[in-house]
Amino acid sequence: MASTSDDGRYPSIEPHESGMLAVGDGHSLYWEVSGNPNGKPAVALHGGPGSGSSPRYRSLFDPNRYRVVVFDQRNCGRSTPSATDPVVDLSANTTQHLVADIEALRVHLGIDRWLVEGGSWGVTLALAYAQAYPERVTELVLAAVTNGNRSETDWITRDMGRVFPREWERFRDGVPAAERDGDLSAAYSRLLHDPDPEVRAKAARGWCEWEDTHMSLAPDAAPSLSVADPAFQLAIARIVTHYWSHGCFLDEGQILRDIERLHGIPAVLIHGRYDVSGPLGTAWALHRAWPGSELVVLDDTGHGGDSMTAAIIAATDRFARMAADQIH
Repeated sequence: MASTSDDGRYPSIEPHESGMLAVGDGHSLYWEVSGNPNGKPAVALHGGPGSGSSPRYRSLFDPNRYRVVVFDQRNCGRSTPSATDPVVDLSANTTQHLVADIEALRVHLGIDRWLVEGGSWGVTLALAYAQAYPERVTELVLAAVTNGNRSETDWITRDMGRVFPREWERFRDGVPAAERDGDLSAAYSRLLHDPDPEVRAKAARGWCEWEDTHMSLAPDAAPSLSVADPAFQLAIARIVTHYWSHGCFLDEGQILRDIERLHGIPAVLIHGRYDVSGPLGTAWALHRAWPGSELVVLDDTGHGGDSMTAAIIAATDRFARMAADQIH
């Protein structure tokens, strides 16, 4: 077992293999593999949608025990084409496309079955993938639990105005008056694809400022998107609003409706009690409907933070030990 740092993470080792995978529709995905080439396979799904991967995902797994796969989902990070381009077509970027991409990457890397880890949007994607390919998933480790329902995105884009009324009015007023009572995700999406770069940049800033606002109640929260590079702001805002304005390309209630497909897959659900932008009720409902799932509620964090990282690593460590015990 490798040693961890003071915050509990494993060393952020460099990948020993990486590449680009063509997945059709003109898209190519950046992927990388780190850790033990003969270790327990695992794939980490980043959030957003559209935040892209980062070296921190490698540090959630013991590099001596895991073969860790990380990749950038369509249109973000180092995958191409990029949502930072002045003009970009997102029509071939849906949940169904991403699920197919994960499976294509598994086949490309010659992996039979793997642990799937995801955070925030990555949870919804992990659940959709596991329901499509349950025979390919050994375990699930899911942090900051979401399920892609419109009720979740309506909560963030409209209902949270009751918690932050001043900031929400500024967010709402970032779209034309005629669209302020409708789907704010769709209204922002149109602005984010406006021919005028100043209109696009203003909409991206407004969206990212609101994202930071509704995640700011957690004890360990710090500004993130609102202080990010303008190109990154544009990319993530475009992809998030694309997904949210289309109901995450899922039937309402689909994940919970199809939960039986996950029965028998060990799972750890991790959620912060201070996660106001994603209330605990989603994780609770999923846990209640999913026999064998474990719910870990963290009383000192929100949509992320060190204690959530520690809980993820505790879960991945446990599954690695169980796999080793089965071998011996």
